[in-house]
Amino acid sequence: MTAGAALALLLLGAAAMGISPVFVRNAEVGPFASAFWRVFGALPLLLAWTAIEWRRRPAAAPRPTGADWKAVGLAGLFFAGDLAFWHLAILNTTIANATFFACLAPLWVALLARVTIGEAVGRRTWLGLGVCIPGAALLIFQSRTGAGSMLGDGFGLLTSLFFGLYFLAVRRARAALGAGATTLATSLVTVLVMLPLAMIAGEGLLPATGTGLASLAALGLVSHAGGQGLLAVALGVLSASFSSLVIFVEAVAAAAFAWIFAAETPQPTQIAGGLIILLGIFLARPPRRTGVVEA
Repeated sequence: MTAGAALALLLLGAAAMGISPVFVRNAEVGPFASAFWRVFGALPLLLAWTAIEWRRRPAAAPRPTGADWKAVGLAGLFFAGDLAFWHLAILNTTIANATFFACLAPLWVALLARVTIGEAVGRRTWLGLGVCIPGAALLIFQSRTGAGSMLGDGFGLLTSLFFGLYFLAVRRARAALGAGATTLATSLVTVLVMLPLAMIAGEGLLPATGTGLASLAALGLVSHAGGQGLLAVALGVLSASFSSLVIFVEAVAAAAFAWIFAAETPQPTQIAGGLIILLGIFLARPPRRTGVVEA
């Protein structure tokens, strides 16, 4: 797969993840319960994907090692941490603060890529990151209401750290595992963490109407199987640091879907922030002369 094709799938995955707030809003269950269903509902599709993937796997392909499966396990734990701290941030600070701090995941990836998975971060990626962060601030803080708290902001920062670590672990796992197998295995680990959290929180697991059930199904099939699955595909080609910029694209997609489905008309400042983010992604794009993005 070329870097251009991987980038297209990455952007499509960002859109699939960006629509998740629409589904969560109509899920009719608590935040931890919706996080559980987001992952659990994707398992049948991910299982079918993995079965097809393994049947087509070349006989000479390297077999996953213990280190590969360790990376998968860590990715599942990191994603569970991302979901848990994201919901805690939403409950303890402003939506704007929680979203902005969660958007700092690419910064963690850039800082930790070399020491964790041996990937250097090139100047193009640093440039794109430097452009995207101010764009995200313009996009998010236009609608800021209320004051944040140190505790909630800390949860938001932890959200970004865990999602950044998730990117790095998936990138490592993709060295020997297909995208379907990686997403399935990490999802199984995440489910085992999120179900007890939902039960401890005392949240009801079942929605009251068919609308809630449909929203949960879409959350699993579109946002998780589609979003996280396409992200895993892209991470088999693109560097973790560049791929992590999808977080900013997800914020742009979320604003667009809020406009379409919730009549939340974006303000000029938000539109400018979204355009700046897209400029940052363009500046960090893979060089044409190579098949992969510069690390």
